[in-house]
Amino acid sequence: MKRGNDKMKKALHTKSIFKSNLATDIRIAKKYGFGALEIVASKLASFLEEGFTTADLDKMLKDNELKAVCINDICGVESPRPEALERMLAEAHYFSSVAQDIGCPVIQLVPLLELEGRPFDEIIEITANNIRKIADIGATYGVGFQLEPVAWSPIHSLSKALKLIEKVDRDNVRMVIDTWHLWAGGETTPDDVAKLDQSMIYNIHFCDGKKQSRDTVWDETKLRGYYYGKGDIPLKEFAKAIKATGYDGWWSCELVSSKHWECDVFDVAERLSKDMDEYIFHVK
Repeated sequence: MKRGNDKMKKALHTKSIFKSNLATDIRIAKKYGFGALEIVASKLASFLEEGFTTADLDKMLKDNELKAVCINDICGVESPRPEALERMLAEAHYFSSVAQDIGCPVIQLVPLLELEGRPFDEIIEITANNIRKIADIGATYGVGFQLEPVAWSPIHSLSKALKLIEKVDRDNVRMVIDTWHLWAGGETTPDDVAKLDQSMIYNIHFCDGKKQSRDTVWDETKLRGYYYGKGDIPLKEFAKAIKATGYDGWWSCELVSSKHWECDVFDVAERLSKDMDEYIFHVK
């Protein structure tokens, strides 16, 4: 059976409907015209911990003509603590094995705040050393890793993320272009994205939202709680920039919103799917 419609290129990030389970996510994605899922790691773990298998999940995806495009995520990959590295490497083995079983090509990596305040070169050096070990594990399973710059972290721009990837020096480590993180980070423009070599992009997180000053505490679930066109991000410009790279892969809609997590998950997914079409298929 055909797995997903590659011409559709529209994926549902399961964090958008965070309070439903993985089986329901699959049903919803199929119902509202998505061709793929980006799977939240906690949902995946819950599914498997209850006795279901990767073969069960693979069959569910196939039966609904869906692909798994990414598992989200291994967090805190910047940590210099040995116990944190041990945890990361264990997660790399676990999720890479699952990804291999379900035909998922990519796992997301997220550097956060543990090195904040240190010299940037030191942040890059420590983080790259960790990611290199993770990437080497993934390579044994045929799995790649997408790096997500986080708006409030030291690595919060496209240029900083690319410096990190260059330092890692592994063919299976590339970028996810997250429109909210890059825009809210304050140092990346659509023009910067347009100049990116498409081979460096594994996936797109297409999302709207707002931001606040960097010296305040950010609540991502509030700042990203906006449907397309309701936030402040110049989404048409970012959509044009992504297309200008020549990228023709999957676009995941990611609505990280505590408010919308309390709404009907079917209504949320239907709205996201419909609104996303404007940017994927009609913006030139």
